[in-house]
Amino acid sequence: MEFSVCDISFSEKVRIYSHDLLKSCIYISSFDTPKYIFTKKLYSKLISSSQLLEDFLDFHGAKNNKNWYLYRELSAAVRHLSLAGYSQRHLLNRLSFYDIPDSAEFGKEGEVTQEFLTNAIMSLAPTILEEARRLKIPIPEGNYDQDLFPGVISGEMLEYDIDDEDKIQQKKNIVKIASEFLGVAKTFEQFGFYEPYTIEEIKEIVPDKINEVEVRGFEMLVHNLQSSFDTYAIHGGYRFGNRKLKQLRSYFSVVFHVLEIVGRLLHFYERHLLERGYKSVYKKAGDRLDSHINTDVLLERTINYGFYYACHFFSEGRELASDILNENIERSSIKVRIPVKLGFHSRPSLLVAKIVQYYGGQVEMCVGEKRFDASSVLDIQWAGGLIQKENIKHVVFEGDVRSLSDIEILASVNYGEDTMGKGVPFPKELKYLK
Repeated sequence: MEFSVCDISFSEKVRIYSHDLLKSCIYISSFDTPKYIFTKKLYSKLISSSQLLEDFLDFHGAKNNKNWYLYRELSAAVRHLSLAGYSQRHLLNRLSFYDIPDSAEFGKEGEVTQEFLTNAIMSLAPTILEEARRLKIPIPEGNYDQDLFPGVISGEMLEYDIDDEDKIQQKKNIVKIASEFLGVAKTFEQFGFYEPYTIEEIKEIVPDKINEVEVRGFEMLVHNLQSSFDTYAIHGGYRFGNRKLKQLRSYFSVVFHVLEIVGRLLHFYERHLLERGYKSVYKKAGDRLDSHINTDVLLERTINYGFYYACHFFSEGRELASDILNENIERSSIKVRIPVKLGFHSRPSLLVAKIVQYYGGQVEMCVGEKRFDASSVLDIQWAGGLIQKENIKHVVFEGDVRSLSDIEILASVNYGEDTMGKGVPFPKELKYLK
């Protein structure tokens, strides 16, 4: 006999959509400690089952129903905590392969974060079963066998028989990716901090300065970089090949997964713990979540672990990215006039430095036998003093051809100013200087 969509009642469908999550809760509740049970496979089961249930409940209006609102919030809590837990478990599993210096403390802090997430989910499991009983949702019989949720790590490793050591690297793609990493890392500096925040300080910046929307933007940028790297730079794993390139890939991966954790926890905090509204049903649901999830600890782990290490690995990766960039850039030299009338005063010096910083590759300004860092406004101004003293009319720039091309364009419009020092419009190629 065939059934149409409407032939199955809401109560029957909620039983179906609750089944896997409730059975997972039974499984979790059968353990006294989270140690060893929260594998990536279990997280995957929790993520998929809670999302299906949450979507089903949302479709039927649970967010606006007093009787079903808490059940919906509990399923959402499991989903976001499990998504963060999956990413954290992945980091801990892969840490020994990442080849990142001084990662022991990061691993230790990751274990603390993992413990918080697993304890929170373990605490929620009995409450989800209790709420299902209140709603008269049948509780599944039996339990999952622990063998269904093994860890991903075994004592064996497949033979390494695809060698990418001699693969012709596409330098222009490596240069582009390294430059973009430097650009993203520089932008992320606005959030940088170097010591733990107190919970009071954290609540002052979350969500006003650090929030899900900001973090998601950076997460997507890093994910795109990682995807481009895997497609256009190297295809192999972490064990052999060009160590510098694979180490840079490790920085992409660590930062991406840390930002995944931060984004999920910020979403959960902002959407489910902070924004409760004025209705009593919202407050009661929030209080129930608070009884299982210590909001202060969640925020502390989000910022002092997740956000701190995103800042840390962005900073650490910049030096490596800069080395790789300068090893792969195409180099050349150009000879250009100095700015007419006023020479290299503050504005033209700043514009040249901004061009070099934009691309990230090394460029030097050559005045006679002396060389100056063209990414430094101060260095260019020092050179400007020498140029004026010796009445020099032309200088040579050597280094990254991308920067040289734009410096040449800038010089063709007298470095963006007239002979009186007043600004003039930039050519379209230099719009990024504004």
